[in-house]
This record gives sequence, structure tokens and C-alpha cells, in this order.
Amino acid sequence: MPTISRDAELQTVITTFDVTPGTCQDLLDELDDAYTNFISKQPGFIGAGLHVNDAQTRIANYSQWQRREDFQAMLRSEEMRARNRRISALCKSFEPVMYDVFGSFD
Repeated sequence: MPTISRDAELQTVITTFDVTPGTCQDLLDELDDAYTNFISKQPGFIGAGLHVNDAQTRIANYSQWQRREDFQAMLRSEEMRARNRRISALCKSFEPVMYDVFGSFD
């Protein structure tokens, strides 16, 4: 389960996808399959969430990893490289960015 805390020693990755309403569900299905069958089984994976806006033009993905290297190893795998080619075909653009938590508020 993701943890949002400045003190947590982990790697947070936020990926945004620019999609059309016509491809949004297809991409959500592809991402769901990737997390269910591959990403969640990779070393260092902690948790993730998928979010879609009401216009179905943006998907945001929040994931956490034990270490930066765990996320990078997953991205470099043959399996994920093939999946990313399919993902790329379903969206205008996507960009995974590694973040450090600055603060969290309850």
C-alpha cells in the first residue's frame, strides 16, 4: 500500500498519460493488466493507484518502490519494454517522473 510521508525511505513515481476518450478505457485495461500480471510482482514494488479525469483525457498513475533501482530495473525488462510500446500506441504521450515527498497533510 502506498505511503505518503516525508520520512518514508522509498521511491515515488507519478506518471501522467495524455489520452482521448476513445482510447482511455483501452489504456486503463492495458495498465490494469500490466499491474496485475507483471509490475506488482517485480522486486521492490510497494503499491500503486490509477486515476482518470472525468473527461477521460488524462490518466495519472502513482506508484511506489523500495528503491529507485527497482523501478528502473522493471522499466528496462523486456516484458515492460514490450508493454510500453503498446501503451505508447494508446496515448498521445506519457511521462514517468520520480519524486521525493515534500509534505503530506491530514
